[in-house]
Amino acid sequence: MNRFIYSMFRIFFLCTLVASLQLQAEEAGPIADNSFLIEEAYNQEEGVVQYIQAYQYSRHTKEWIYTFTQEIAVPNQTHQLSYVIPVASVGDPNSEKGIGDVLINYRYQLVANDTLAIAPRITLIAATGDEEKGLGNGATGYQVNLPISLLLNEKWITHWNLGTTYTPNAKDGLHPKQNLSGYNYGASIIYLQSNTFNWMLEYVKTSSDAFDEDGGKVTESAAFINPGFRFAKNFSSGLQIVSGLSFPIGLGPSKNDNGFLLYLSFEK
Repeated sequence: MNRFIYSMFRIFFLCTLVASLQLQAEEAGPIADNSFLIEEAYNQEEGVVQYIQAYQYSRHTKEWIYTFTQEIAVPNQTHQLSYVIPVASVGDPNSEKGIGDVLINYRYQLVANDTLAIAPRITLIAATGDEEKGLGNGATGYQVNLPISLLLNEKWITHWNLGTTYTPNAKDGLHPKQNLSGYNYGASIIYLQSNTFNWMLEYVKTSSDAFDEDGGKVTESAAFINPGFRFAKNFSSGLQIVSGLSFPIGLGPSKNDNGFLLYLSFEK
């Protein structure tokens, strides 16, 4: 698994280097739909496909998660389909590694103008992770999320999220089934130093049910502030490569749970 992590780093820096050396690149509009922990409310344009990779590591728990996402307009920007495949390492010191529960998403572009974007999302969470290893909930789940993006002026953009998750008849392989629920909210502020380089500051809070040792339910919460940056290279072929780096800092229930996040996307 260490080889996998090292390969991710090599891919990240190689693509960044290639992008920075591309001489025939074209300047385009501001980077959109490329945040890290906060969802931006911009659907893909017709005919555009985006491939997203992210790797997040916690120095405190030693756990990590890698996600691969593909987004596509079907058939146009009003309707977007996507899926997210997570691969994670959970538990310490005897960590379990494997594929988690896969997310299948539909997002509707409710509002899209020069200053405001709203794109509610509904998600089916497939029970693909091994619940006995802590990689999934052992049952089909459902999620809704409301992302809102607002252009404040030519240099500042803010994004807001509010969502909830529900998994009926979840199981962990040890206890009776339980109905699990949770919620999430957060916001970000982004400074556009240029169309291709942005400074980012995100805040996220989650609260969700989990199994306790006796088979009942316990509420687990997490909160992070996430400073970072992202930069893009736009090619004459229409390809856009976005790389990013951030440093999640645990707050409140997540105090001292700090780490880093690597981001890489290809869009054409």
